[in-house]
Amino acid sequence: MAHNVTLIPGDSVGRELAPMTQRVIAAAGVDVDWDVVEAGTNPFGQSGDPLPPEVFDSIARTGVALKGELKTPQGSGYESPNVRLRKRLDLFATVRPIKVQPGLPGRYDKVDVVVVREATEDVYAGIEHVVVPGVVQSIKVTTKKASDRIIRFAFEYARAHGRKKVTLVHKANIMKKADGLFLACGNAIAGEYADVAYESIIADNACMQLVRDPSRYDVLVTQNLFGDLLGDLGAGLVGGMSNVWGELRNEGGTAVFEAIHGIADALVGTGRANPLPYLRPATALLRHLGEASAADRVDAAIAAAVTAGHKTPDIGGVSTTTEMVDAIIRHLD
Repeated sequence: MAHNVTLIPGDSVGRELAPMTQRVIAAAGVDVDWDVVEAGTNPFGQSGDPLPPEVFDSIARTGVALKGELKTPQGSGYESPNVRLRKRLDLFATVRPIKVQPGLPGRYDKVDVVVVREATEDVYAGIEHVVVPGVVQSIKVTTKKASDRIIRFAFEYARAHGRKKVTLVHKANIMKKADGLFLACGNAIAGEYADVAYESIIADNACMQLVRDPSRYDVLVTQNLFGDLLGDLGAGLVGGMSNVWGELRNEGGTAVFEAIHGIADALVGTGRANPLPYLRPATALLRHLGEASAADRVDAAIAAAVTAGHKTPDIGGVSTTTEMVDAIIRHLD
């Protein structure tokens, strides 16, 4: 029986990488009925809406999506469609696994950390206005409801995945009300999970310690902006965006697996875009669909292909996108 999955190809190279990813999943023997819907610059140019109703209608039907990167104008223009999608579907939890992958260079031989990020509020929600010309105010919203929800999610995630410690990241030393509330929620909820160790750490120190010794962390839980920064910092420790992805969840069971490769317009049409940032969330999607065996095979095929030298230029090789994907598919056999 086919799995019904929404596919949002994304902007830029996402439109080229999405069909490559479909090829790999099909080669792994997983039957997926893809509902392809456009979001980003294409629909914006056609209708003025970068996130048209068809996107939400599709996800409502399937309950799961694979999503490419969507472009957000800097400094002006429309609201980030990535942020808008999270708000509309209440995708409150963003999970970013940070792990060294075989065959790809990283700063460390072994890193295995998960960043759990509250994705609906905080200053990153983009609530801001001009007070008077030359003065802009951005509002940081922190609620007990959202804080409790994400912190409890992090502890439940740790339990479900055999992880031993949750570290809450905050700036309650400066933002005593907002981050103080988040910290208080963590301190209270930690008492419900005696089987999972708990600590808290100030955000700037957390960044330094993550670079110095990532092995000291297991699960990091934090608010929206800090989570965004920690996630990309972690990616830098394990070789870049080729090795990481995002998983977005809501309380109703909806899951969105997203590529986070950034907007690589310079690579469009060159045939040199790295397929791994799209394949990583795809294997996580397969596990979500109950296709863990196929996901393991794809991961093993990626490792074998990369170790054999089939890599695009950004990760030290000379392969084209198609050549790298062909090599991965050959290693599936």
